[in-house]
Amino acid sequence: MTKILLLSDTHGHLDDAILKYARQADEIWHAGDIGNLEVADKLKAIKPVRGVYGNIDDHTVQQEFPEHNRFFCEKVDVWMTHIGGYPGNYNIRVREEIRKNPPKLFICGHSHILKVMNDKKLDLLHMNPGACGRHGFHKVRTMLRFAINEGKITDLEVIELGKR
Repeated sequence: MTKILLLSDTHGHLDDAILKYARQADEIWHAGDIGNLEVADKLKAIKPVRGVYGNIDDHTVQQEFPEHNRFFCEKVDVWMTHIGGYPGNYNIRVREEIRKNPPKLFICGHSHILKVMNDKKLDLLHMNPGACGRHGFHKVRTMLRFAINEGKITDLEVIELGKR
């Protein structure tokens, strides 16, 4: 079993609340708009990090993280990207590929809106952890944590970190 902390849109912000949950995970996944490499380095010092760059990330972050990150975790096919949309409204950047070769878990950030939903047509689970940084229009800072065990996603939990 692998315990995942999924976050997005830190925009250069980390605090003790985020780090507390990071220490409890086996892996930290960041769905973009990291803000700077200091954020990534602090997270990497705690646990392994998988991530993607977002639209506010500069060339240094883009050299460290890809636009799309597709990998397997505990037999689950995962596709992470920053701007991906959601079931019924996928972004044009991913729309054709996701229909041709859907993952089991599709993760994106960007909207600052926490959303978890099934795409029954493509038989996938979509996750957007919202935003845990302090910049943006979101009112409450959020993250997700869950476990993956032998092909199953379990123990999904929304983490609210308070007002931005």
